[in-house]
Amino acid sequence: MSTLPVHLHFIGHRRLPSASGETIPVIDPSDGQPYAAIARGTAAEVDLAVQAARRAFDEGAWGRMPAVERGRVLARACALVQEHADELAQIESRDCGKPLTQARNDVTAIARYFEFYAGAADKVGGQVLPYLPGYAVLADREPHGVTGHIIPWNYPLQIFGRSVGAALAAGNACVVKPAEDACLSLLRVAELLAEAGLPEGALNIVTGLGSEAGAALAAHPGLDHISFTGSPATGTRVAQAAAEHHVPVTLELGGKSPQVVFDDADLDAAVPVIVNAVVQNAGQTCSAGSRLLVQRGVHDALMERLAAAFAALRVGPAGADLACGPLIRASQLARVRQMVQEAREAGIAVAAEGRIEPDAPAGGYYFAPTLLRDVPPGHRIAQEEVFGPVLAAMPFADEAEAVALANGTRFGLVAGVWTRDGSRALRVARRMRCGQVFVNNYGAAGGVELPFGGVKSSGHGREKGIEGLLSFTRIKTIAIKHD
Repeated sequence: MSTLPVHLHFIGHRRLPSASGETIPVIDPSDGQPYAAIARGTAAEVDLAVQAARRAFDEGAWGRMPAVERGRVLARACALVQEHADELAQIESRDCGKPLTQARNDVTAIARYFEFYAGAADKVGGQVLPYLPGYAVLADREPHGVTGHIIPWNYPLQIFGRSVGAALAAGNACVVKPAEDACLSLLRVAELLAEAGLPEGALNIVTGLGSEAGAALAAHPGLDHISFTGSPATGTRVAQAAAEHHVPVTLELGGKSPQVVFDDADLDAAVPVIVNAVVQNAGQTCSAGSRLLVQRGVHDALMERLAAAFAALRVGPAGADLACGPLIRASQLARVRQMVQEAREAGIAVAAEGRIEPDAPAGGYYFAPTLLRDVPPGHRIAQEEVFGPVLAAMPFADEAEAVALANGTRFGLVAGVWTRDGSRALRVARRMRCGQVFVNNYGAAGGVELPFGGVKSSGHGREKGIEGLLSFTRIKTIAIKHD
């Protein structure tokens, strides 16, 4: 009989087991060993959670709470997250395999999301529209109602903050299905939100498998909106399930994001950013800068610098707080290994690799950061999301070729442009088919305030910033004839 501690669902401010009594082991990616368990939710628990959210929105204190008070709840939650920052970072680090410094950054990010949306909650209103004489027409902005949130394992805290934080600020009641691989930090945050004064039922978390609890949430007729972050294939299934009930969906589905380095770029500034953009979180980032496009005049010099930087990278358990921790699970490690092996067999050169620390636990899911050079643009490693610390570099001749290569995948999430030529920077940025472009930086330090989302297979809709808040509202037109 298992003696692992079991983390239960959070439904209606209560910690509940699954009706089946079944659980799922929680694996530490650093050593491959189980250290806890979560309740294995099914459609039954999802339905309980949706009902609790509906009561909170339609009948409970949450649905009647003024926007200013919703903001104050989030402000108190921000303070509690900061107070428990070390605890949350430790949970996130072990659960996800993140180096502790990166986990601390994620805690800082969720606190900032709560802070931002706390301040924005009472700043969003409707409009009075000019119309025919004798009419007063209002475009009133209201919450959707009950929103579903399917959150991946790579950044649980951050994505919860940008998605659920915005939805709560807008006045929605939320049902969250976190990834079975990493959900412990979110269960703890739910407790902190309750402590901050969030009323019963306004937030509910159902743990379990994506194929069971996640599928049940996407298909539930009681939802009014769904937010999903994950793979394009799963996003398609979520959208199809939601379409059965005409439920709108926001999708963030990953990317194969380019960093374009022109001959006049500042290489001293570019190199550490390029490296970090693909090795952060062991490359398990939707917006990872996983394709490097380098103008021929600076190609060899940049590759030499990058090779030295990659060779210096060290990989080890989360607690060692190195450049890279482990990948999330064995199947992800196998996928990354296979893709790199296919590249090697195709004759693609490995310019440099990092090193896995010799004392890293044998059962951990470690992969050494890998720099590939002269990658054919049509090869799988240049077209598909690896979701590991692998950088595919390729040369280009001129601006036209750079733009064609940058736009030459089915994805369109983020891009980076490195040049000292201001006109070219703006010209190229405007030709990129993606949701965000960063010039002489990558990521803009997280940018809670900056709208985020993709085009093409990277999804649709926007999160973060005021746009993210507005996405959790809808417009109702009220036309009053007064003459």
